Amino acid sequence: MEPMTLLIFLVLGIVFLFIFLYFVPVNLWITAIFSGVKVGLFELVFMRIRKVPPGVIVRELITANKAGIPVGTNELETHYLAGGNVPGVIRALISAEKANMNLDFKQATAIDLAGRDVFEAVQFSVNPKVITTPKVAAVASDGIQLITTARVTVRANIQQLVGGAGEDTILARVGEGIVTSIGSADSHKEVLENPDKISKLVLQRGLDAGTAFEILSIDIADVDVGINIGATLQTDQASADLKVAEAKAEERRAMAVAEEQEMKAKSQEARAKVILAEAEIPKAIADAFRSGNLGLMDYYKMENIQADTSMRGSIAGTSPSESKRGKGGKEKN
Repeated sequence: MEPMTLLIFLVLGIVFLFIFLYFVPVNLWITAIFSGVKVGLFELVFMRIRKVPPGVIVRELITANKAGIPVGTNELETHYLAGGNVPGVIRALISAEKANMNLDFKQATAIDLAGRDVFEAVQFSVNPKVITTPKVAAVASDGIQLITTARVTVRANIQQLVGGAGEDTILARVGEGIVTSIGSADSHKEVLENPDKISKLVLQRGLDAGTAFEILSIDIADVDVGINIGATLQTDQASADLKVAEAKAEERRAMAVAEEQEMKAKSQEARAKVILAEAEIPKAIADAFRSGNLGLMDYYKMENIQADTSMRGSIAGTSPSESKRGKGGKEKN
């Protein structure tokens, strides 16, 4: 054979060998046999075809077998194809078994597919976690505000990890319990003297129901005295009452001014009527002259009487109209 042809066959042989070793992972098959795990060679080939990494499945299968966890390749493949974290599930099962926790493969895969880190959850269940609540402001019965911070020790509840509420729910419930406990106290001094009463009352409420955690303890870390809410509310109420009283007084003043203006208008109207009536007097006198009911001497006599009356009124310090009236407002004869 020519050297060129030999080189082509050599290259094709090397390529075929790499393709064969890729689809037929002999090394993994040999490793599985020596590790005491029964995995068929064609089963590994089918994993390649199904786009499942045989290395991940075989390694985790060997790890589970060495730890005494009964699990098969089909279960691991199914979980991988479902989008699960196969190494995390196996580590979680081993950790749970070492901690004497009741966790099977089905439950672990359900927790993993629910979006939670199952290995971290197992560690969380073995080693409790401390959650610090934000500052919670509450008002005692005497109107004094107290600002409280609590530390909640929780551990994961494996049975409630799927569908259970998270840390935010725990914090919200603890905050609500603190507000209720402080609000039921007769005085803020009672809370400052015995802050552990808050912890006991909150723990009795069963705040971890329906959550993925179990509350072990609630410790009040800090209690600060805030503002006097009762005094502030009373001050605001007094200010509101003052504004209402001022508004009513202003209303009464406006009504009085309106009545005064109305009386002035009536007085001016009466004066106008008097002036009109006085304007009719000369006409009446002229009519009396024309009709002969009033003589010239009678008219002069009347003028003299009016002049005399006006003079007496000036001497007495009264107006001419008043001089015609006596005591009690009665006209003199």
